[in-house]
Amino acid sequence: MDRATLSALNAARRARMAAVLVSDLDSGAARVVTEDAVADDPLAEALRAAFASGKAGVVATAGQRVFLNPHLPPARLVIIGAVHISQALAPMARQAGLDVTIIDPRTAFATPARFGAERLIADWPEDALQDAPLDRWTALAALTHDPKIDDAPLVAALRAGCFYVGALGSRKTHAARLDRLHAAGLTGAETGRICAPIGLDIGAASPAEIAVATLAQLIAHLRRRAP
Repeated sequence: MDRATLSALNAARRARMAAVLVSDLDSGAARVVTEDAVADDPLAEALRAAFASGKAGVVATAGQRVFLNPHLPPARLVIIGAVHISQALAPMARQAGLDVTIIDPRTAFATPARFGAERLIADWPEDALQDAPLDRWTALAALTHDPKIDDAPLVAALRAGCFYVGALGSRKTHAARLDRLHAAGLTGAETGRICAPIGLDIGAASPAEIAVATLAQLIAHLRRRAP
């Protein structure tokens, strides 16, 4: 790999942008294609498949054999609310390979005694997220039921293009939430991306069951996301 190609790949990594290293198996030439440049690439279909699967492989097209090696940013989950559902969701999400952060300004909830070694930030989400901005490889689950805590990160997640945005609450609660978010300037198309009530509809009742439903829905969004 030449210096320019390595620099392009490292730049994508620093920006938490997915990229595929495309290597011509006959000529040895290599190039980097980032996820925002797929549409204009002659290998667009194969690149989309590589981004979706995360698996490397050989593709033969137009008499050319190329090796596609995807480099995907680690998927993150930001949980808003150090609540009972979070206690179940955080360890399961880590086991599924996600980098997990729990944010809650209520210091009585966000304590190591309740969450062990989980990454906790006892601060307002809008302040906490300044140091680690949301992006397309981040999922956000808003679980507090408190608009003062949940609404700002929901707006930030939708504007950042997070691959999954979920919010706890009944349909009535969500309807009121939509009114607030639309008043804040979001469009119906943007708020339509919120999964609410959060999680797959499996009849979940307990915090652990809601956590299972949420993680399953999140993984489905991650694996089926389009570049």
